[in-house]
Amino acid sequence: MKQHIARVMVNLSLDRTFDYVVPNDLVKDATIGSMVRVPFGNSSRNGFIVGLPNFSKFDKLKAIQAVVSERALLPGPLLKLGEWMADYYCCSHEQAVHGLLPAVVRDQKIGKKKRKKVYLVDDIDLADILIALETRAPRQAVVVKFLVQRRSSALSRLLKTTGADHSVIKSMVKKGIVRVEEEVQERSPFSTEKIVRTQPLDLTSEQQAVFEQITKCIDAGGGEVVLISGVTGSGKTEVYLQAIAKCLDRGQEAIVLVPEIALTPQTIERFRGRFGDEISVLHSHLSAGERFDEWNKINEGRVKIAVGARSALFAPFQQLGLIVVDEEHETSYKQDSVPRYHARDVAVVRGKFENAVVVLGTATPSFESYYNTRVGKYVLARLTKRVDEQKMPRMEVVDMCNEAMASGRPQILSKRLISLTRNILEAGEQAMFFLNRRGYATQMQCTKCGYVAECEECSVNYTYHRKAEQLICHICGSVRRAPDKCPECKDAGIRYSGLGTEKVEAAVRKTFRNARVHRMDSDTMTRKESYKEVLTAFRVGEIDILIGTQMIAKGLHFPNVTLVGIIFADLTLNMPDFRAGERTFQLLVQVAGRAGRGDVQGRVVVQTYTPHHTVLTSALNHDFEAYYESEISSRMQLELPPYSHMLLIQFKGPEEAEASGAADLFRTDVASRLPEGMKMTPVRPSPILKKRGLFHYQILCYGKRIVSLSRIIKEIKSKSKLPKSVVISVDVDPYSMI
Repeated sequence: MKQHIARVMVNLSLDRTFDYVVPNDLVKDATIGSMVRVPFGNSSRNGFIVGLPNFSKFDKLKAIQAVVSERALLPGPLLKLGEWMADYYCCSHEQAVHGLLPAVVRDQKIGKKKRKKVYLVDDIDLADILIALETRAPRQAVVVKFLVQRRSSALSRLLKTTGADHSVIKSMVKKGIVRVEEEVQERSPFSTEKIVRTQPLDLTSEQQAVFEQITKCIDAGGGEVVLISGVTGSGKTEVYLQAIAKCLDRGQEAIVLVPEIALTPQTIERFRGRFGDEISVLHSHLSAGERFDEWNKINEGRVKIAVGARSALFAPFQQLGLIVVDEEHETSYKQDSVPRYHARDVAVVRGKFENAVVVLGTATPSFESYYNTRVGKYVLARLTKRVDEQKMPRMEVVDMCNEAMASGRPQILSKRLISLTRNILEAGEQAMFFLNRRGYATQMQCTKCGYVAECEECSVNYTYHRKAEQLICHICGSVRRAPDKCPECKDAGIRYSGLGTEKVEAAVRKTFRNARVHRMDSDTMTRKESYKEVLTAFRVGEIDILIGTQMIAKGLHFPNVTLVGIIFADLTLNMPDFRAGERTFQLLVQVAGRAGRGDVQGRVVVQTYTPHHTVLTSALNHDFEAYYESEISSRMQLELPPYSHMLLIQFKGPEEAEASGAADLFRTDVASRLPEGMKMTPVRPSPILKKRGLFHYQILCYGKRIVSLSRIIKEIKSKSKLPKSVVISVDVDPYSMI
């Protein structure tokens, strides 16, 4: 008799699979992508079926004990994508596959929420029954009257409202008056507000041309990548909506990625307005139950569109036709834990595997994506004008050196920004102030002995948070009470220097005493509904000035915002990172794009100490190509992305000598097998040497043969005999060297 074989990947990072026999009673349910329970060693473990081979080269196979999931959790194409991610991002196959599933689905600890519901039985003579019950069973009569008004009710609500108990309902079931059914109750992340349905808008000539480019790719069978380079306010979202409608008409499904949770409520509102209940949402601010239910709606084929942050890319659709990556340049698409994937890049690969069109949209393309249009890998589509003939905001630079000289000390708000803010407040308009650093001050220092408050676990200064009177480490989260005197010399001459959003808020409240001011950063957005509440209040005019970090910098649409103030444009420009200029350009243009999206032309004030920097002059003219051309030649000469790929190997341990020694030994092994054309730096301390009590050292590799190097490093890492206290991590295409 032929045995049915299943190839199973168990829930351990062994980077290999095991063959098991499938018992006859499980053959029907044991499909590729199903979660199963299998004997492993002296215990049992969960795993996924990744193949159903005709035979196994092993004898005496153990049998699968149970199929855990109701249906397959991972479609075949997603399993293939997981294999690619493991190979490219230098991690085990198990780690890659775990990244494809929400933890709540993977662990199967939360099931579908069920409730009992009571219905009146159809085709019964309620009039006669009610007369009899009012005399013989008055509590049953109350239940009938309650159900006559609603036809059905949750059992718990019915008992609470009518005062009946379970024996009453049980008796009514026996009499054939009511029936009780157990139903699945979904935990919805959507508000209960009625959806305002919208119709497709008339496209401008530019939008129509871009839409036709996308539909041409869809009609051709997919697999293409289209980069929409469109100025802020040019109507990219309407193009996305109509392209998705095209996919749905073809019986296909779509995924839409947004980079920030803050964007999700506004995005969801627009997409639900167009597509109603065809939408599912996936992001980290959902409860575990909501995430479980939303994912299952997709897996069961009950919705056709998934919208969310990074992990929504892995929505288990079977007929995927389109993937949209909005604000494709955003670094938040990069995962900072294993597997350290970049959602934009993996979206491109998934599109090729499943013949889906991938649309990348942004006003400020990443150098990698724009370079791919230059070499013919991607299709470039342009939107150069705002919709409804709206003008681009007028940008002006304020030299803060002059402001400091005029007043005798550094200023937070320039005279120009103060003057323009007063004007717009008098006109009933709104303003947004941007600074990409939270807290009140970046350093606490004693003016007498020079003591600086530094985190004991990290080689960074504490950040002062004035409202809470605390010193907080933004690396490890350590918190100390802010002292009244110097901990070293006991002198009261403590000075707090540096700038954060909390200090900006204090300055704004002092300058504009009658304005309604709110701050939006990770210190204030502490609850699940915080984003939606603040953005809703801002939209309806309950906030005059919104101060925030990068979470207010992109994608948001507020027509009454006519002024944007960029408080310290040099902050990201001076970072020790080859992408510092690129990121600064992107932030400036994106923040500026929040202004003037209504009838009034917007104004943007850029406060800086380097007013003639190329990044700033290009951003003032909204000229991405000028900045790209000024920067790309040096990238080529130095063999930096997009002309190469990078791979960062980090070593961390409690003893500095052990961490650096382990890095030296590992580098020697890699150097002996380094692929031709790849280069490698010496072992160096990380920019922040100590984090969370561990010392960090690193090696940077770069070149074109990144997959070959990734495979070599994975092999060396698996055989390495380094100290147990030293942890090695590998990041392919890193976006942070810290």
